[in-house]
Amino acid sequence: MTSQEKIDQYVMQTYGRFPVTFVRGEGCLLWDDQGKSYIDFLAGIAVCGLGHANPEVAEAVCAQAKKLLHVSNLFYTEPQARVAELLVQNSFADRVFFCNSGAEANEGALKLSRLWGKAFKDGAHEVVTIQGSFHGRTMATLSATGQEKIQKGYDPLVSRFKYAPWGDLEAITAAVDEKVCAVMLEPILGEGGVVPPPEGYLPAVRRLCDKTGTMLIFDEIQTGLGRTGKLFAHEHFGVKPDVMTLAKGLGNGLPVGAVCATSEAAALFQPGSHATTFGAGPLIMEAARVVLETLLRPGFLERVQQAGKKLRKGLEGLCQKYPGHKLEARGLGLMRALILPTPGATVVKKMLQRGFVINCTQDKILRFVPPLIIEDAHIDALIGALDEMLAAGEIAAG
Repeated sequence: MTSQEKIDQYVMQTYGRFPVTFVRGEGCLLWDDQGKSYIDFLAGIAVCGLGHANPEVAEAVCAQAKKLLHVSNLFYTEPQARVAELLVQNSFADRVFFCNSGAEANEGALKLSRLWGKAFKDGAHEVVTIQGSFHGRTMATLSATGQEKIQKGYDPLVSRFKYAPWGDLEAITAAVDEKVCAVMLEPILGEGGVVPPPEGYLPAVRRLCDKTGTMLIFDEIQTGLGRTGKLFAHEHFGVKPDVMTLAKGLGNGLPVGAVCATSEAAALFQPGSHATTFGAGPLIMEAARVVLETLLRPGFLERVQQAGKKLRKGLEGLCQKYPGHKLEARGLGLMRALILPTPGATVVKKMLQRGFVINCTQDKILRFVPPLIIEDAHIDALIGALDEMLAAGEIAAG
């Protein structure tokens, strides 16, 4: 049996997989078991920011694997200390809690919000999130997610969540009442379609939370760690949250999440109130250390910004060249989207055949979240392939 046949037979069918088996990667390239190469504009869905088989990550992980894999968070470890220091020294946060995934990080943030409501807002326990948001697949984070198609079949959901339209300040103001302990949102909607906020929206939400004594949580699982050209996306908008969640790019492919918080919020967790077995294991922390140190090197984020501008220019050029298709480009940094007038699943498959890994979200939105080390030649090749498809009528007009 082939690997594809074994997975189809033995693994729960929760994914609509493409008929490709990847066996090797290097930088922004992937190779399948037939020897065909692909330019990766998905990066494991915004995960492998430093590219595949990054030598520094590989060397650090291999060296750590020979020393210590796990001891439990009942003890101190050097790698965890270094990563915590890097995050705190380069963010608004005063303290960090490490876990294994984005969903776990958001669960931790939601638990903090309940404690916040009890401590500072007379027992408030509801959380406002955004329609079109995505926060994870556990029952609580699924309930926080503002998309019915993702929640379908899992009712009754965890209660005490309510959803406001993205960018609607009046709606979110009305939603934040005396029962609400937190507002939780992505600075840029990711799975919801790569939608940046309207000008002034995030600062206004920050002022709303300050006025009402409500915790503000930024889910930066997809937007954080250099993805938008700054270390964290909220830096573009001149605001700071009380709590921020991270995952995806933090381990460059290894499973890690983080809850970053101000001292006021972090103090709500006491020994025994929250925990994890595998979070902040030395092996994972060594990968995260390399990621953070690389992102903080002089010029690295500036290069991400340049690449993001080039990708934006290319996508906007397609919109102008093919006005009859009614295309739209949007995004920030290396988190970009091309909105099609018709479903994009076929486009994703045809691009895969041409040697490009992309994906489609919200039915009609092509999403591009490549490794942060993407080269100009890779971007030119992507735009050229899309151009050829548009010219050949392989992407339908509106």
